[in-house]
Amino acid sequence: MEQSNPADTVKKVVGIAGGTALIAPVAPPILHGIAGIAVIGLGLFAAGSLVMKATGSIREIGNQMTAKESKKRSI
Repeated sequence: MEQSNPADTVKKVVGIAGGTALIAPVAPPILHGIAGIAVIGLGLFAAGSLVMKATGSIREIGNQMTAKESKKRSI
């Protein structure tokens, strides 16, 4: 089992804190950009799904050559 050295621990903590301080001014715009891309992608996916369902429904209504399925009730 290794002994933890307080000097090494302090160096690691300072290194992590320094790296975080350097990245901090840049991180919020990047995170907002990634979140914006995700939201726009989700909106485009939802709109595309809605358009595909609508065109499928219109295509079924306009097609006179296909037989309509009748639903039979089972008693």
